[in-house]
Amino acid sequence: MDPFDELLRGVRTEGAGVDRTELTPPWALRATDETLTLYTPMRGEGWLSHDGGEPRLVRVGDTAVVRGSVVFSGDQPAVLLVGTYQARGEVARRLLDVLPPVLVVPDTGEECASLRDFLEAQFAACTPGRQVVLDRLLDWLLVCTLRDWFGQPDTVPPGWYRALTDDTVGPALRAMHAAPDKSWTLAALAGEARVSRTTLARRFATLVGEPPLTYLTNWRMAKAADLLTNSTATVAKVAHQVGYADAFGFSAAFKRRYGMSPSECRKSECAATGQAR
Repeated sequence: MDPFDELLRGVRTEGAGVDRTELTPPWALRATDETLTLYTPMRGEGWLSHDGGEPRLVRVGDTAVVRGSVVFSGDQPAVLLVGTYQARGEVARRLLDVLPPVLVVPDTGEECASLRDFLEAQFAACTPGRQVVLDRLLDWLLVCTLRDWFGQPDTVPPGWYRALTDDTVGPALRAMHAAPDKSWTLAALAGEARVSRTTLARRFATLVGEPPLTYLTNWRMAKAADLLTNSTATVAKVAHQVGYADAFGFSAAFKRRYGMSPSECRKSECAATGQAR
């Protein structure tokens, strides 16, 4: 598993977050700070506006993903597919932190066009499991859109995304994410990459922007914050799941990262409310 896969797992729509909206001009839709919203016009077009940025035109064939407070408006009839995502927890927030307020990806192939057509057909269907199918199809559209946006020439993706395809850093990154509970050392990670410790440390810091073990600690803490608020596992169990031999060492590391103990985080639901920053 790579970082992109794991970050996207924390962003999913459920039931009420999927809608097909027929709009009569003049119309305007607003997204809030707490959501990640996907818009894809089936008919018509509109302008996405946010504070401090130029309005972006979104046409049929485009898919837009917006983060934070924005307004989508138009002066002609339109039909939109809209997905609203509650991105809760530290892992999902790591993805939101690297996205711009508005991103628009044009339709570059038949895959997404076919998916949109199938989505619209599902809104008219009255078959068992319809809502689950809609949720998952929209999740798929979001994943395709973000992947295509990260791959655009003018996009500056985060260091870890670029590093995934690097022969040296990629294997180490995937190893950390596949087994965060393993007792990783720089030597063990270098072994995964089949390079020296010095080579890995230098290359990792250049591409990702921080040393390998610092990245690992930050990832473990993000996973731990979500586990504390989304499961009933004990602090000791969470510690083992993210690679700490005992609860004491884990608690000390967690408090250094978030300014509160794991127990305090659980009581305050810190990962869900955004306090674990």
